[in-house]
Amino acid sequence: MNGSRTPRRSRLARRRRPASTARRSSLADLTGGVPREARITGRGRTTVVLGALAGVVVLTLIASLAVIPWRTYGDQGDRIDELADQLARLEAVNADLSAEVQRLRTDDGVREAARDELGYVADGEDRETVMDAPLLPTDLPNGWPYGVIADIIAARTPSP
Repeated sequence: MNGSRTPRRSRLARRRRPASTARRSSLADLTGGVPREARITGRGRTTVVLGALAGVVVLTLIASLAVIPWRTYGDQGDRIDELADQLARLEAVNADLSAEVQRLRTDDGVREAARDELGYVADGEDRETVMDAPLLPTDLPNGWPYGVIADIIAARTPSP
């Protein structure tokens, strides 16, 4: 019986033996990579296109999850500053109106408002209306007295 059997090797000797492709186990066939010559498609344009598409998807996700909210956050800060300025102006106007209301609650304030807005005159006072001077044409004819008058008008007219 000993002659028909192959000699037994130890486990250590079996491990040191180089593995040949012909003697692979079925598990190695399932888990091992496919050799290049046995592949159906090579790494060509398809891999590059899929890689580029994956890169675009990743960049889009980064933009939507990071860049856009960051920009919105910055815009909110600007909007808050604008609204704070507007609130300060409105509070100043509100303070002025409150002071006006407090002034109009006094007797002197009521008398002044009646004079200014309604034209009332107190007993013993005379009403005199002073109107603004009408705007007259300033183009005068040439000649002796009109040249002097034009100089006087030019001197008294405020420049814009």
